[in-house]
Order: sequence, then structure tokens, then C-alpha cells
Amino acid sequence: MQLNTLNPGKAKTTKRKRIGRGAASGWGTTAGRGQKGAGARKSAGAGRIRFEGGQTPLQRRLPKRGFKSRFVKDVQIVNLKKLAASSAVDFDAKVLVDLGMVKSVNSPIKILAFGTIDKAITVKVNSISEKAKAAIEAAGGKVEIV
Repeated sequence: MQLNTLNPGKAKTTKRKRIGRGAASGWGTTAGRGQKGAGARKSAGAGRIRFEGGQTPLQRRLPKRGFKSRFVKDVQIVNLKKLAASSAVDFDAKVLVDLGMVKSVNSPIKILAFGTIDKAITVKVNSISEKAKAAIEAAGGKVEIV
């Protein structure tokens, strides 16, 4: 098989429509754009991406629900119960990701006081609840805010 012997088939050899090339072509004068109006202008397609021909656009037909604050911070939560169940003693963002307790090193991490802790651990996180801090320090651990 060689490039000059390939047959693209009937559909692939159809020539494109050359509009606006005189009255004899059948696509002269208005070149298939109709008479007057926005569609007849050269900029008809520009800036009208969601225009639906006068019908109420989809984004206006669909109901608007809920509210999403621009200022909320996506905080990752870790409970004392999970820290107590782990065999590790020093916890920082990287260790928590390795243990599968949080998904990202970059997002802030907060420790909450759900559960109890008996062993002394060191925690380096972005924030911690007062109860969780008290529980860790009562068990002989240290809390460091980074």
C-alpha cells in the first residue's frame, strides 16, 4: 500500500461549498445568510455563544439554588480517635497524607477532639480545637501551630 493508491471514499472527495462567488453558483448575493438582521452581518457569530434565537436561554431557565461563599476555607479534618489509633508519634502534614488521614499537604489541617488519646504525641498542624489541644497536652504531648 502506498499513499498514491489510497482511496478516501466518495464522501471524502466532496468539494466544499464556495459561497459568495456570484449568482451562477447558487450561493451569490446574500451567500445563504438571508435578508438583513443580525445573521446577515459578518459579526453574527461573535459574542452570541449562548444565544438561542430569542428563546429563553438555558442558564435563565434552570433554577438557581444554594449559595457558595467565596471566603470559606477548605479545611481537612482529623479526629483525635484516628491519631490515637495510629502507631506514629510525630504528626505533620506529610505524615498525615502518608497515613491516608488527609488528601493534600497544601490544604489547611485542623484537629478536632472526637475520641480520646492516651499516648504522648507531637502535632504540627494549621489549627486545632481547644478541647483537642487540652487532651493532647494532658496526655503529655505537644501541639505546634504552623
